[in-house]
Amino acid sequence: MYVILVYDIKMDDEGSKIWRNTFKICKRYLIHIQNSVFEGDLTKVQIASLQMELKKYIRKDKDSVILFKSRDAKWLEREMWGIQEDLTSRFL
Repeated sequence: MYVILVYDIKMDDEGSKIWRNTFKICKRYLIHIQNSVFEGDLTKVQIASLQMELKKYIRKDKDSVILFKSRDAKWLEREMWGIQEDLTSRFL
């Protein structure tokens, strides 16, 4: 299943630690696209695992995570405006 994950962490006293942990968890499962945006293909089991890991850090009263799901990336048209990062540049 193709997913896009977006998160918003309130930057208070604990915010930077929560943001850092959230970023690291998302990076293990998905491709980092922009700031707090990730995308990639995950199975239902991987989505459940990702959710369990994130629930340890996301504060229900201050932070949010949105997961957009699609059967396949081909059903989604992407347009990028402005700076477009070349994701392949991270490979040696």
